[in-house]
Amino acid sequence: MAVEKRVFGKARGGEEVLLYTIKNEKGMEVWVSELGAAIVKIIVPDKQGKPADVVLGFDRPEDYYKGGCLGEVVGPNANRIGGASFVIDGETYHIQKNEGENNLHSHSEKGYQYCVWETTAISDNSVTFAIEDADGNMGFPGNKKVQVTYTLDEENALTLHYHGDSDKKTVLNLTNHVYFNLDGHDSGNVEGHELWMDADYFTPAVDSIPTGEFAAVAGTPMDFKEAKTIGRDIRADFEQLLTAGGYDHNWVIAGWDGQLKHFATLKAPVSGRVMKVYTTLPGVQLYTGNFLNGEAGKDGAVYQRRAGLCLETQYFPDGVHHENFPSSLFGGQERPYDSVTVFRFE
Repeated sequence: MAVEKRVFGKARGGEEVLLYTIKNEKGMEVWVSELGAAIVKIIVPDKQGKPADVVLGFDRPEDYYKGGCLGEVVGPNANRIGGASFVIDGETYHIQKNEGENNLHSHSEKGYQYCVWETTAISDNSVTFAIEDADGNMGFPGNKKVQVTYTLDEENALTLHYHGDSDKKTVLNLTNHVYFNLDGHDSGNVEGHELWMDADYFTPAVDSIPTGEFAAVAGTPMDFKEAKTIGRDIRADFEQLLTAGGYDHNWVIAGWDGQLKHFATLKAPVSGRVMKVYTTLPGVQLYTGNFLNGEAGKDGAVYQRRAGLCLETQYFPDGVHHENFPSSLFGGQERPYDSVTVFRFE
């Protein structure tokens, strides 16, 4: 195992951004950047042993500011908060309205996905990035310290271990917004990929904000309890799909107890690559790249609609407004934030 370091480029503030490559003996490589603590590349062999990069991304740090959060760690709160405000212990906090009247991914310029993280540890198969975030920044309370460690093992498993704390109770809901295309990042759309998810319920939304309901997936296009292609039902006459332009919803992972659980398997029949996903978190946002629209990506690739899909492990969107959702409040007298997500390639 080995970790290589090089200069990726410069952030918009002029800071130098480092890029790390973690390699194992099976030919898998993971490239991670200090900007947004981003996964820039995952190179993994196909069924014939031919390697390809299976995540969408960009060649230069400056391109990551274009939006879309490709491969980046989103925080302090991933996904949406209705009304761009929330109440903690009787105090109301206002955050940026950047999706109509609501908030998406904390802030359109200052979110963790647009920050240069500090490299705090390197081993022979891991890299740790950390960030400090001041009380009141982006409207969120608490002086926060957050870190993420990327570890690659010899079984082709990439582990993401997040830890965060705050001196005040605050919202912490971290995810990596990596887009996967297991046939290769430049191979077209993912509608032929087959997905299985262990989820009996999803959280329906109005204007992408959950209503608080848990809706059964059985008998609907939202059912992935039996593996099916992404494209099979994505154009179904089903209100939740029509309003979101495809899949962009939170699924409730079955049997959640905070322990690491295998909840999803993604297969690409053309290349034969398989990715199994594990997490300690209660939910996952399946997003099928509905708003990709000709973005110029790595190596001359152009990312059109559905060029990749995301499996964003998370606490539920708008959880601060629904007492029946698992709490995403951490720090102060609350517990620290800690979660693990694993992407295992076969």
